[in-house]
Amino acid sequence: MGADKEENNRDWIANKASTFALLGTDYKTKKTSPGRGRDYYATPPKALEDLLQQEKFEDVWECADGEGHLCRVLKSHGILAKHSDIVYRGCGEVIDFLKYEGKWNGDIITNPPYRWALDFVLKALEIVPERRKVAMLLRIQFLEGIRRRRQLLEENPPKRVYIWSRRIICALNGKFDEVKSAVMMYGWFVWEKGFKGDPVIKWLDKMNNAKKVQPELFYDRE
Repeated sequence: MGADKEENNRDWIANKASTFALLGTDYKTKKTSPGRGRDYYATPPKALEDLLQQEKFEDVWECADGEGHLCRVLKSHGILAKHSDIVYRGCGEVIDFLKYEGKWNGDIITNPPYRWALDFVLKALEIVPERRKVAMLLRIQFLEGIRRRRQLLEENPPKRVYIWSRRIICALNGKFDEVKSAVMMYGWFVWEKGFKGDPVIKWLDKMNNAKKVQPELFYDRE
């Protein structure tokens, strides 16, 4: 694929309509049914509430906000400063985050598109100042891979990784009541720019007692 064609198709396209497709924002795929149009996977707001019980953030930019499931939580906590996505879904600005040329004097929180997860993390760390935080909801498998290990996890390691002992629900087109399965496991990866050291792993449902608070957050509920 030529460079121009790849650039034109970089509107966060996935390979297939599955849980391996983009989470939290927009994608198109040849295997998408004709009537389904553009798809995105929304993040359960409670997943962010769990994180905010453990981490403090300020002046947050949610840069892949979909229909606003996460930015509404940030707004309720009084820490939302900006929210956007590559396409308009009824809220936020239209910004291609990976092409953004400015700086951001605040923190960044989002569930990035699967295909561009590493690029989102690197871009976020590039534009925030020292000691600011970047929190991304990522597959646990993000820890795998030589490129990620060398380019990110060794040079810019996350300070903390928060996981649940069960799988959270991310919903196609925000329709959480239609979720049939949750085959992937996710966690919040939190970077503090400038941190050098070994990441700490923490279990959110143990610290926040999530099963008693809101068990519908999870697919495997037992």
